[in-house]
Amino acid sequence: MTYTFHKCERLCSRRLIDRLYAEGRRLMVYPYSIQWLAIDNADRAPSENRTSHPTPPSPHPAPLPPCQVMIVAPKRRFRHAVDRNRVKRLTRECYRMRKHLLYDLLAQNGLRIALALVYVGNEIMTYQQLERKMDKLVEALGADILRTQNPTPGQP
Repeated sequence: MTYTFHKCERLCSRRLIDRLYAEGRRLMVYPYSIQWLAIDNADRAPSENRTSHPTPPSPHPAPLPPCQVMIVAPKRRFRHAVDRNRVKRLTRECYRMRKHLLYDLLAQNGLRIALALVYVGNEIMTYQQLERKMDKLVEALGADILRTQNPTPGQP
């Protein structure tokens, strides 16, 4: 398996981001706050055409990834841009190495999700610490996804 993080895997659609924060489910795995939303192919963002001439839709659009991710490091917690960039870089790397676990779960259930990872810790953790936290994050997210897809009676 190749461990890559392509542009199509990044959550960039403003419409989908707004919907994620309005309708999505939230969970916490310190130092991350996770917001996620199950999406379908109709939520595909229209290609943002910067020219005045609209282009016809492609007969073979690029396949959509099972998960689109947005990584956030708030300015309120990290005043310096170098610190925010470091947190985002470490988070991206940890996610990139473990996303195949999440992709397998999503493929088994035929789901696509939009995901926001917000770093809420006050200090920058080491890469090794973040690796362990990302393992817990993927496990908790998988359990939450399964719980919402297969609710047990008497549970909201």
